[in-house]
Amino acid sequence: MEIKHVMVIGAGQMGSGIAQVCAQSGFHVKLNDISEEALQKGLAGIEKNLNRSVEKGRMSEEDKQNTLNRLQTTTSLQDASDCDLVIEAVIENMDIKTKVFKELDQITPEHAILASNTSSLPITEIAAVTNRPEKVIGMHFMNPVPVMKLVEIIRGLATSDETYKAIEDMTKALNKTPVEVNDFPGFVSNRVLMPMINEAIYTVYEGVATPEAVDEVMKLGMNHPMGPLTLADFIGLDTCLYIMEVLYEGFGDSKYRPCPLLRKYVKAGWLGRKTGRGFYVYDN
Repeated sequence: MEIKHVMVIGAGQMGSGIAQVCAQSGFHVKLNDISEEALQKGLAGIEKNLNRSVEKGRMSEEDKQNTLNRLQTTTSLQDASDCDLVIEAVIENMDIKTKVFKELDQITPEHAILASNTSSLPITEIAAVTNRPEKVIGMHFMNPVPVMKLVEIIRGLATSDETYKAIEDMTKALNKTPVEVNDFPGFVSNRVLMPMINEAIYTVYEGVATPEAVDEVMKLGMNHPMGPLTLADFIGLDTCLYIMEVLYEGFGDSKYRPCPLLRKYVKAGWLGRKTGRGFYVYDN
């Protein structure tokens, strides 16, 4: 099937990034959120990114304008009625996601593919609330979306080969690299990354080293571009905790138990960059 019209649900950092790369690649995009304020904030972020690309000579003013012309905003899910693909990028909460998918199943055309940008939740469970589980799939983009090349494509238990191929082709059209992953907690990226971040937090919790020292060891010793605690602050400590809880519940293995210090920081509201404080203090 050919994908031309796309709706992205959620105008936050991930959703607006996904909408931007889709519009840049020639797709007609509807960016959806529950509030006009969220939509305008998301749109402002997209314009800022595009302006930066123009300033750096990566994009012409005409291409920027064409990208923006392919973007429209909406607060109504009913506007998905003519879409070939819907990519959901709402908060990482199963109840909210399944509610959205139930509604989309009623609104979208029969041929439409429903994709989730979830970073850890089971695609099979999301698909089960629809009458088209064969057309439900995971498209896990990396943050920041306009920069990062990887998209984990997650097959649910019932996802058809036709659906997978359509999403693989679209991912390539976005100038991204698709990697096929089966439906297990955390998929590949977060199953490997989050326990590393959690272990880095344990080294601080147990007094082995300071956050600065842990990050220096991983940057200089392991050639990581960013230390795990800086990365945790960038992702959001609440998100890190949520994914660790999904892994711990999904596998029942103590190696995925979230560090008590991570829980304490989240309870304190120290969530990282977005709140101005996590393992480091930020001037927001």
